[in-house]
Amino acid sequence: MAAAPFLKHWRTTFERVEKFVSPIYFTDCNLRGRLFGDSCSVTLSSFLTPERLPYEKAVQQNFSPAQVGDSFGPTWWTCWFRVELVIPEVWVGQEVHLCWESDGESLVWRDGEPVQGLTKEGEKTSYVLSERLRASDPRSLALYVEVACNGLLGAGKGSMIAAPDPEKTFQLSQAKLAVFHRDVHSLLVDLELLLGVAKGLGEDSQRSFQALHTANQMVNICDPAQPETYPAAKALASKFFGQHGGESQHTIHAMGHCHIDTGVSRCTSKCVFFSQLLAVLIQMQLRFLTMEQGLMKLDLRPRAWLWPFKETVRKCARSWSTAVTLMEQNTDFIFACSQAQQLEWVKSQYPGLHARLQEFACRGQFVPVGGTWVEMDGNLPSGEAMVRQFLQGQNFFLQEFGKMCSEFWLPDTFGYSAQLPQIMQGCGIKRFLTQKLSWNLVNSFPHHTFFWEGLDGSRVLVHFPPGDSYGMQGSVEEVLKTVTNNRDKGRTNHSGFLFGFGDGGGGPTQTMLDRLKRLSNTDGLPRVQLSSPGQLFTALERDSGQLCTWVGELFLELHNGTYTTHAQLKKGNRECEQILHDVEVLSSLALARSAQFLYPAAQLQHLWRLLLLNQFHDVVTGSCIQLVAEDAMNYYEDIRSHGNPLLSAAAAALCAGEPGPKGLLIINTLPWKRTEVLALPKPCGAHSLALVTVPSIGYAPAPTPTSLQPLLPQQPVFVMQETDGSVTLDNGIIRVRLDPTGCLTSLVLVASGREAIAEGALGNQFVLFDDVPLYWDAWDVMDYHLETRKPVLGQAGTLAVGTEGGLRGSAWFLLQISPNSRLSQEVVLDVGCPYVRFHTEVHWHEAHKFLKVEFPARIRSPQATY
Repeated sequence: MAAAPFLKHWRTTFERVEKFVSPIYFTDCNLRGRLFGDSCSVTLSSFLTPERLPYEKAVQQNFSPAQVGDSFGPTWWTCWFRVELVIPEVWVGQEVHLCWESDGESLVWRDGEPVQGLTKEGEKTSYVLSERLRASDPRSLALYVEVACNGLLGAGKGSMIAAPDPEKTFQLSQAKLAVFHRDVHSLLVDLELLLGVAKGLGEDSQRSFQALHTANQMVNICDPAQPETYPAAKALASKFFGQHGGESQHTIHAMGHCHIDTGVSRCTSKCVFFSQLLAVLIQMQLRFLTMEQGLMKLDLRPRAWLWPFKETVRKCARSWSTAVTLMEQNTDFIFACSQAQQLEWVKSQYPGLHARLQEFACRGQFVPVGGTWVEMDGNLPSGEAMVRQFLQGQNFFLQEFGKMCSEFWLPDTFGYSAQLPQIMQGCGIKRFLTQKLSWNLVNSFPHHTFFWEGLDGSRVLVHFPPGDSYGMQGSVEEVLKTVTNNRDKGRTNHSGFLFGFGDGGGGPTQTMLDRLKRLSNTDGLPRVQLSSPGQLFTALERDSGQLCTWVGELFLELHNGTYTTHAQLKKGNRECEQILHDVEVLSSLALARSAQFLYPAAQLQHLWRLLLLNQFHDVVTGSCIQLVAEDAMNYYEDIRSHGNPLLSAAAAALCAGEPGPKGLLIINTLPWKRTEVLALPKPCGAHSLALVTVPSIGYAPAPTPTSLQPLLPQQPVFVMQETDGSVTLDNGIIRVRLDPTGCLTSLVLVASGREAIAEGALGNQFVLFDDVPLYWDAWDVMDYHLETRKPVLGQAGTLAVGTEGGLRGSAWFLLQISPNSRLSQEVVLDVGCPYVRFHTEVHWHEAHKFLKVEFPARIRSPQATY
């Protein structure tokens, strides 16, 4: 006789089902405890190395016996394991896995090829040896497991974004063969999703109770110890998920994704100088060239997150080999992958894996996206560098995968310049996907799907996945959030959904795919389809008639400290951008002058790619660990050391035979005529000032030391030091007064007599602020730091005259910032120059402090152009 129905309590029923699938509670008798069946041991041996060895070299090393429980390390080392296994005959017909759990990130090698990544953090702790063991399959084989001594998100000491712990050790906690019960796995997925529906729709929903009662019935029917009861339980789940929704249901486009930061993160104190309005120093690209014995010499005056770059390469191999396996097993699974640099690394170091990616690209399952060399910062690189990101990226994708990308893909960058739509359009891209503005601290961005209009009116279609993440896992909660959080309801009925472990790689899992397939068309939930970026944007374009338009910058209300952290990275970036610009300009002119000149195309591509790599959004921003910052500085030095000889060679070819005292020529690589004061080199290392005029993108011989330097109609610079120690600099265009400590008391436009410094205020006033953010130390500057303003007071009498006038006038001073830090500054005014320059050198030894310099102006305007 069947049991009579009785009243069910929602909470107790829910928790009953939870315990039935729990990996923690009652695993001796619940369903989770039956996921694996019979098991047997494997034979292990290992060797430890500080190097990241290629497979061919690693397998030749001396392996020593090892066992489960062994520890290895330290951080950034690698432990290679040889796994020798024998599969029992009685397992024929069953699914066999290698179960592997260790600290660190692991990569399984089989027959000399990488086949799958393993990591506890990424929920990949077994490798499928055989989906159904056949009698003819070999019983004995050897695998290699390469274990990196770092976690999915680095090796921070006590915190994810803390500096890496150099002495951390890692442990192997499991290594065995086991029979995997696929039918148990399927039931676990069903029950977890039913719990998700019940919880997500809530106790006010009829469908929620239907899900919970279905799960409860499954628990009643399913006896974990009796597999013959599984089909009846499965039938209940299939009936529930087979009940379809209506035609108006929102459609979610689920795309496999694996965000891998190219080289990343940690913090440092900030030192920055903000000239809030006044006296901006324009970097002048004038080059001095001297000819000695036919050789041109160049004088340049004045002119990756929580792991190293090399570990990123292995993260790519671990993540993408897993994706290849999933694409093989799921023909409807589509994996989107950005960053040409990472694919180039894989091509170089894992050619077999790269060939498989090309194969799946032809099938339409592996989809390159983004079109850029790396996922660069969206504000710090120059416009030309952003163009080069697309140029190098799109050419690589075309060469390796047969077509360019249609979508710009930048999900994790700290804001987006208003020039990007124009650049995207020029590079053949009209679609853009990101989600970072969901991190806004104060104001929620008003749209998830919209048109973005750039500076010149160019428009691109933008989509922010409404789940506000690029690392979804296919849960009901995430699917429901994607619908409820969508700020463009009614305007469009489609949304993106990026699933897979990210930041540190890992990517999708089979469990995620199983969840999403169950939810393809279930009553009470949105439709979910495995899709591609192209399919998503095509659907959005069909609904685009009612979309709104956002004009100008996409500003992120967070991570503003990245504009100042690690100032040397910013300086190196700009210097190298300038070097490569000048090499290209002079090389192009040299080629136009003589067809015999060999344009250095290959060398320039290599140097540009180094620079573009450094413009990754966690490198040039300074939000990277010390190892990455050191690598980046070395790359800048490589660009300088190889770029400057190219510049000299181009200049030599361009200017050969031109007159000039002792071969000295001055080249202007900017597109306007310029007249400026320069310090020309003299014998014995001395310099002499000269007023020179150089045409746009041209050159001129340097004036001889004895030639006249006519100053008329320009007035020479007058320098006067008063008895109180103050100094006045005046060139007839502007008049500058500095008090005895070096602060600016007056800046007057001589022709109009207009004062620029606010009444009662001082310009060039250095101030200290506390810099203690809420969490993201290297990234953030919080608004409350403005409440901690402390002026740095100089000492009277430290101001002295530098250059005494004529072509140039200057004054300099020293300033003690704190007992540990100091600065020196020279204030410079040149003849005919409409601005004053401040040359500042800071010796900075502070932590969690922010140094700024203020120029309060006597101007009231909501806008400034500079």
